[in-house]
Amino acid sequence: MITLGIDPGTATTGFGIIREEHDGSLTVLAFGVIQTEARLSQAERLVELYQRIKELILLHHPEMGAVEKLFFERNVRTALSVGQARGVTLLAMAESQMQIGEYTPLEVKQAVAGYGGADKNQVQQMVKTILGLEVIPHPDDAADALAVAICHIHSAKMRNLYYQDKADNQGE
Repeated sequence: MITLGIDPGTATTGFGIIREEHDGSLTVLAFGVIQTEARLSQAERLVELYQRIKELILLHHPEMGAVEKLFFERNVRTALSVGQARGVTLLAMAESQMQIGEYTPLEVKQAVAGYGGADKNQVQQMVKTILGLEVIPHPDDAADALAVAICHIHSAKMRNLYYQDKADNQGE
């Protein structure tokens, strides 16, 4: 199963694409950032972001997608901009009929590092370890997107176990 993780932003959006192998191991297929030019209008930046995410989906065919939720932002302008980037990301994923998960930074940290108060370096080190990489993925937005994808894969496993157990108990 292939999962696309997104750390949204209008200027820079991180992406990470991970395949879960049959043995449960995770393989990185791609990661990086989508950057839009400051000279473009907000609407043009959102169109470019949408198109680039659709290209990633067409290239890698992920079945699942995960997007980091917006957390409280002191700068209202930044919060609105990130919210708009999340919106076009969710639209691109929904159009492709992907299973979509949305996770707070706390949930991502807990899933990847086992502790919701983990700092950025701890999360990045765990992303490197979980994915068997030689170095921490750069830039930070790409590492964050990989963490979001890992969080979704782990959460999907837990949901499947929960519903399987619930179904088994109803059959008794």
